Amino acid sequence: MRHRSNSRRMLFPGDFQIPQRPPLAKNPKVIGPDSVYDAWLASRELPGQKGLFLVPGATRPLTIENAKLAWFVSQACTFEFLSVLWGLNPLRTTLMMSLNIIRSLFPAFRGYSQALIVDELQSLIASESFTWSRLLWLMSTEVLRRIVEGLLDSLAASNENIVLGSARFFIEYKQMEHRVRLDVPTLSDPVVRDLLQESDLFARSFSGGGFGILSPLDFIHVLSLTTEIASHLLLIVSLTRGASHLGVLLLSIFSALLPVMVSWCTCPTDQSESPSTAREARAADRQERMRNLAYSDAYRPEIALFGLGDWILKSWSSARKIVLASEQPYYLRNSSILSQFNLSELVFALQNFPLLLLLQTSATSLGSLTVYRSSIQSMIYASRNLITTTKMAFQGIFLMSAFCASMKLKPRLQPKVEDTVKYPQRPDGMKIDVRGLSYTYPGCLEPALRNVNFSLKAGETLAVVGYNGSGKSTLARILLRIVDFDRGSLLINGVDVRRYSPVEYHRHLTAVFQGFSKFNSSVKENIGLGNIDKIGYRPAIETAVHLAEADNLVESLPNGLKTQLESPGFESISYSGSMNSFQSPQRHGLSGGEWQRIAIARAFMRATEPEVDLLLFDEPTSSLDAHAQNQIFDTIEKLSRSPSGERTKTVIFITHRLSTARRADKVAMMENGTISEFGTHQELLEKNGPYAALYRASV
Repeated sequence: MRHRSNSRRMLFPGDFQIPQRPPLAKNPKVIGPDSVYDAWLASRELPGQKGLFLVPGATRPLTIENAKLAWFVSQACTFEFLSVLWGLNPLRTTLMMSLNIIRSLFPAFRGYSQALIVDELQSLIASESFTWSRLLWLMSTEVLRRIVEGLLDSLAASNENIVLGSARFFIEYKQMEHRVRLDVPTLSDPVVRDLLQESDLFARSFSGGGFGILSPLDFIHVLSLTTEIASHLLLIVSLTRGASHLGVLLLSIFSALLPVMVSWCTCPTDQSESPSTAREARAADRQERMRNLAYSDAYRPEIALFGLGDWILKSWSSARKIVLASEQPYYLRNSSILSQFNLSELVFALQNFPLLLLLQTSATSLGSLTVYRSSIQSMIYASRNLITTTKMAFQGIFLMSAFCASMKLKPRLQPKVEDTVKYPQRPDGMKIDVRGLSYTYPGCLEPALRNVNFSLKAGETLAVVGYNGSGKSTLARILLRIVDFDRGSLLINGVDVRRYSPVEYHRHLTAVFQGFSKFNSSVKENIGLGNIDKIGYRPAIETAVHLAEADNLVESLPNGLKTQLESPGFESISYSGSMNSFQSPQRHGLSGGEWQRIAIARAFMRATEPEVDLLLFDEPTSSLDAHAQNQIFDTIEKLSRSPSGERTKTVIFITHRLSTARRADKVAMMENGTISEFGTHQELLEKNGPYAALYRASV
C-alpha cells in the first residue's frame, strides 16, 4: 500500500478529496495488504490521478478496474456476509428467495392466461356460439388466478418484512457496537472516518437509505428480473405469428391508455403512516439519542472513560426493537390480498373484447397479439429495472466492502493480547512517571506537548497551571488515555500505560473534562452515567448530587432528578402520524455553572468507589464563584483520603485560578507545551520564575 499525500484539496465542491493522512494499511494490526480495505480504497481513487479520491458515498465509475475490484470484493465478502444474514432466519430467507423467483414468472404467466381468454372468446364469437355464461366462467377463472397471486404476494411481503427487519437490526447493531468501541485516535484519522461513513451508508441501505431505495438483500432481484425477461422472451417466441393491421394498432394504443384512465377513477389507497403511540414515540426518541451518543465525537471521551458502550448498545437495542415492531403491522396491513388485486390489469385483459368485432374474419390470433403487446411492455419495464438494479448493486458492493473492512478496525489504544498486563491496584492511589512526553495533533505541524517530564507519588495532589493553549488539557487527555502520545514514556504504577487495556484502565479513573458532555437526557441519567452500574440506584445519585453541592439546583428544577435537560446542538425528533397520544417532554435549560455542577456530580458518582485511583479535574470550577469553588475542592480533598485521613487516591486538577494551586502537594507550570517549572507552591514562589509572576498577577 503506497502512502498518500497529507494535504487536502478540493477540485470542485462536493466531488473529490485527498485524505489528510496515509491510509490504514500503515497500521499492521488494522488491516493487511491485498485486502478488502485495499479494494475499497482503490475504488475511490480517480483513474490516472494518484492521491485524488471520491468523497464518501460518491458513485464509482463503471470501469474495467472497478469491475475487477467489485469481483474481488464479491469473492471475499459476499458469501460470508450473506451466510451470516441467512443464519438469522434460514427458513424465511430461503422462502423469500424462492418466492421472488416464483413471482418473477407471474407477469409472463399472466399474459399467457389473458391470451388464452382472448383466444377462446375470439373462437366463440367466430363460431357464433358465444354465451355470457362462458364469459363469466372465464372471468371467474381469471379472478381466482389473481386471488392466488395475491395470496402469494401477501405471504412474500410479510415474510420479506420479517427477514429484512432482522437483517436491519443485526447490521445496525453491529455498526453501533463497533462505533462505540473505537477510540479517539482511531476516529481522528480522516480515512477511517470516510470508511465509517460509507459503512454507515451500507447499514442505512437496509432501511431504504444509501443508493436509492435498494436494500442489499434485494440483489436477488437481479436474478428474478432476469428470469422475468427470459420468460417473456420465451412466450413471445412461442406465440407470436405475423403482424397486426392498422386497426389493431390504433386500438392497441387506445387500450394502452385505458388503464391510465381507469387509475384516475380508482379510489387511491391511503398511504399515510399509522399514528405513533406514546411508547413508540418515546422509543424512537431514545433510539435517536443513543445513536447520537455513539456517533458524536463530542461524547467520545466520556463514553470511553465511563465505559458507556454496553449501556448505549443495550438502550438502543431495546428501543430499536420497539420501533421495528411498530413498523411491521402497518406494513402487513398494506400487503393484504385486496391491495395486490389490480383492477386496471383485469380491465387491460378485457378491453380487447371490442377487437373481436374487428377481427371476426381474420385468421390472426388476437391472443398472440395481446401477449406480444403486454410482454414487450413488461420486458421494457423489467429491463429498465434490471439496469437500475445492477448499477445499484455495483455501488452496493463497495459499500459492503466498507462495512466488512470497518469491522476489522481495532482501537489504536488497545494493546496486543501478548503485551497486555493487568492493572496493579494500589491502596494509596496512582503513581505516575512521565518522561520526554510529546504529542502532535493530526494535521498540525506544531506539537501540542513537547518533552514533558514529571513524577507524582501515589496519593499526591498535582495542580497544573499555565496560560491558555499551553497544553494542559492535552496532557490531561493523555493521562486519561483518551489520546495516545508520539514520543516518550508514561508509566502508571511502574508499568507502561500502553500495556493496559484502556477499558480496564478507565475503571480506575474519574474526571471532569473542560469540555464535558451535556447529555440530552434527564438529570438522573446525566449524573448516573458517571457510574453506569449504579445509574438506577437513586441513593448513589443523590449522594453524588450532595457532594457536588447541587442539592439546591435539583430541588429548583420542575421535576427534580426526572427533569429532562436541554442539550445545546441536539436536534429534536419529529414523528409522523398523530401526536395526540405523545408530547415531547419539556426540556429545561441550565446555565454554564449549573451544567458544571452536573458534570462534577457525574465524576463523583465513581470517585467514591475503592478501585478508583486517580481523580482528574480539568477546570472543574471555572463557572463557579469562589465560595462554591472552595467547597468543591474541600470535597475532593475529603474523597482522596480514607476516614482515618490516609491518602487513598491521587488527584490532578487543572486550574487558571492560582489561589487554588496552594492546595496541591506539587505544582506544574506549563508554557508552550512543556512543563517549565515543577515543585511545591512555596518552592516555585522562591524561584521567582514564571509561576511566581503569574501567581502575583492573579492575587
